[in-house]
Amino acid sequence: MQPHSKNATRRHFLGSQVLTGAAALGMAAAGTAQAAPLQPPDVPVDGLDISLDGEWEFRKDGDAQWRTVTVPHTWQVMDGFEDYYGVAFYRRTFQAPPEAASGVAFLEFESVFHTAEVKLNGVVVAEHKGKGYTAFRSRELNAFGLKPGQDNVVEVRVDNSFTDAMLPRSHSSDWAHDGGIYRPVHLLVLPKVHIDEITVDAWPGEGGIAHFDVSAGYAELGAEASLHFRIVEVETDRVVKLNAVSRMSEAMGISRHEHATGFWEHARYWDFDHPHLYRAEVTLLSKDGAPLHRVTQLFGVRRFEVKDGGFQLNGERVRLMGVERMAGSHPDYGMAEPLAWIEHDNADMQNLNCVFTRVHWMQDRRLLDWCDRHGMLVQLEVPTWGGDTFRNMSPELEQALQQNGLEQLSAMIAQNRHHPCVVAWGLCNEIDGQNPPAAQFARNMLAEAKRLDPSRPCTYASNSLSQNQKNDVSAAMDYVSWNQYYGSWYKGTAAELDANLKAICAAFPGKPLVISEYGYCACTPDRPEGDEERIKVLREQDAVMRRHAAIAGFIFFCYNDYRTHIGDRGTGALKQRVHGVVDVYGRRKPSYEVLREESSPVESLTATRDGNTLSVAGRVRDTVPAYTLRGYVLEAIVYGQGGIPVERQRVALPDLPPGAAIAHQFALTAKDTRDVRVEIRRPTGSSARTA
Repeated sequence: MQPHSKNATRRHFLGSQVLTGAAALGMAAAGTAQAAPLQPPDVPVDGLDISLDGEWEFRKDGDAQWRTVTVPHTWQVMDGFEDYYGVAFYRRTFQAPPEAASGVAFLEFESVFHTAEVKLNGVVVAEHKGKGYTAFRSRELNAFGLKPGQDNVVEVRVDNSFTDAMLPRSHSSDWAHDGGIYRPVHLLVLPKVHIDEITVDAWPGEGGIAHFDVSAGYAELGAEASLHFRIVEVETDRVVKLNAVSRMSEAMGISRHEHATGFWEHARYWDFDHPHLYRAEVTLLSKDGAPLHRVTQLFGVRRFEVKDGGFQLNGERVRLMGVERMAGSHPDYGMAEPLAWIEHDNADMQNLNCVFTRVHWMQDRRLLDWCDRHGMLVQLEVPTWGGDTFRNMSPELEQALQQNGLEQLSAMIAQNRHHPCVVAWGLCNEIDGQNPPAAQFARNMLAEAKRLDPSRPCTYASNSLSQNQKNDVSAAMDYVSWNQYYGSWYKGTAAELDANLKAICAAFPGKPLVISEYGYCACTPDRPEGDEERIKVLREQDAVMRRHAAIAGFIFFCYNDYRTHIGDRGTGALKQRVHGVVDVYGRRKPSYEVLREESSPVESLTATRDGNTLSVAGRVRDTVPAYTLRGYVLEAIVYGQGGIPVERQRVALPDLPPGAAIAHQFALTAKDTRDVRVEIRRPTGSSARTA
């Protein structure tokens, strides 16, 4: 089910003054005997989305003292709590708006790690067990004692104990196991007659046509009503499609879906360089045409598919490169990252020319919203990590893990399938795909993912392809993903990497291969941190991997040194693994610039000056990363005495396919020219290459 907070009007009630109980009765007595009782105001057509972020009380199980914390929150970055894995409690008082009396209300938690029990005024209204990365909603609160216009108390029991019966299983995950209410919390108030879900699928057709299928689910209809659909281009606010009204009449309490399908012309497609967005607006109308409830959903028109042995984006072959970020790694925030830090890291990754990333678990919706708006392809993954996950199995445990995996997969797809940035589903990571229980788990996950969303390709990240490749469950996937660590976790040379790649490509003919992880980890005593080793891996292994036409992409691991409960460096909130091109505070290492250069679609760029003539020459890569450059700009900035910029010239580059040459001459006019900086800029504004 799509979370409503994407659609509701965002309002934060700081304390509305309403008269209730004896005060209201006293007012009525002062008037006429026939005075009508006060009626609660109607819920706005867009509903209410009230943030419950901010100050909460918190205590660890066994402690008597409550302390004030700020939600989103994790106790794993609090002094003295870093190594506590168990039960803790949160509570806060909030005033419910008076509109709640005339509507329906829910609490929504974007994520709690990993198990939560929620009480409202002492009554259990939600339980969410063993699914620490997905959103959940409470039961309808009016039926469980919500007091509209008055103070209410919400209490949350949180447990982040290591356990065998959920994914990630026990201690297997190599990332921060941060307990708490670590993503935003909302109070949602909707009209009683409301739309409870909206799904949008849109894909390119021939000649600039966009096809769409908008599905809306609605509930609590007691009379004849209708659904009105329209699609709006976000950048221009232009209505591109106004669909015919769909009428229905249903008995109270019945839920159903309605579809609007069709196409529009002159569409602007979504890709990583041109992240054009549209807005679907669905309005539920009463019999006389009055709006009852309205929801909106952002989406993009794009198709990402595996075809002819490679990746195609909107019908064009692309070979991609990027880097993975491990969320929750800043020691001050942990998994409770503020929006500013999420945006900081993603903008820094975009500066690295990252257009393609994968993640080990379901991400914050604010991160995916950023990727939608700025252009970054994301492979989302169920948090199944490590070969130990499927060892020492009993039938009961195997069934429990499979059920938990399917539930997490279902929630991941339902909550994130509207994001155009999400292009693939990752089913698991490094599970030993030649182990029968692990392989069967992956096959079951694949079948369910295809049932729920046949439009996206699926894969799993294997670390078991060094031998007997045909025995690996990678054969069942849409594309093969391989985590390789030659020169680090794997012993061997660049030549041995090359031989392993040849064997993998031969084992899976016609399937694209993604190097889903590679890099250098200073994670053992014989591998001390030395950024020069990371640089060596980047340059040497990129050169080897680029020789193989079946490789559709590389994802360097990783962007940042990352916090993890199994960290081998640092203590407390600084317990970490040293793996990144930036440290846990975001400070760049020398390897950062090397990764930026290696990830650029521009293979070379030079600039020479002869008098007032600046000659620029370069070439677009014809191997990973390789895609047509559209809408790119060549920019020259002249610096004079004291490093002061004194002149800027720009020229729009023509469309440049892989392997194309770049050539241009600028006629400079500045009299004082001490230095010139030349950039090729992406349509999104970030720099693709510098000379």
